Amino acid sequence: MNFLNAKKVFAEYLRQYNTSDDKIRLKIVHTYGVVNAAETIAKGLNLSQEDTDLARHIALLHDIGRFEQLRRYNSFDDSIIPHAELSLTILFDEGMISDFIQERCYDSLIYTAIKYHGVYSLPPSLTGSELLHSQIIRDADKLDNFRVKETDSILTMLDVTEEELADERISNHMYESFLNHKPILNSERETHMDMWISYLAYIFDLNFDVSLAYVEEHDIVNKLLNRVSSNVPETRERIEAIKAAAYQYLNTRTRFIG
Repeated sequence: MNFLNAKKVFAEYLRQYNTSDDKIRLKIVHTYGVVNAAETIAKGLNLSQEDTDLARHIALLHDIGRFEQLRRYNSFDDSIIPHAELSLTILFDEGMISDFIQERCYDSLIYTAIKYHGVYSLPPSLTGSELLHSQIIRDADKLDNFRVKETDSILTMLDVTEEELADERISNHMYESFLNHKPILNSERETHMDMWISYLAYIFDLNFDVSLAYVEEHDIVNKLLNRVSSNVPETRERIEAIKAAAYQYLNTRTRFIG
């Protein structure tokens, strides 16, 4: 595997899209952020050079379908068309995977990791390298999503202004799910404020100690919850309770991390 070549191919692929568009730009930066996160996880797991290179390639390619999704629909909404499905079409049905990786022995593993990187939970049938790399890309994707939520505009991410978001409520279902330390199904979100809280709920689906340590070291809970303000007293109270629940969970999970 030649990662430098894969990055060149990726940059060339992006030339067909409007890279000055905020949504396109967000996903380009996110892609390289996921690569960095995957490298951090691989290092923390003491993986071989082969597995580290494989994790980097999967990270580079995991969201390649996002750009076509945005060109067609100007939306990140997977209910219109799943971006992972588009990624697999581009890479495997259209054959672009051979431009990124010469070796064909990794195709099945890469296909599986990309297919399942954004689903609610991994199928229990996954084992061995397929399970490992599916878990790595899921964690890496979430870790960089935390950075995205900290730095990019609310309007670009949610299609509402910060002022509009401040008038929204957290639904009862979202609130109860978070307090019970449950990841959130996208279809269960009722408001844009629900969407925002669901991003923090990614912590409940992290697989590795190195990922949880990242959340603590980068103060993710405070950064995400302090990013939004609310004009609704009940919502402000619920955000404080959500913050407490997040720290309770992290303290329990990280208590025995070295």
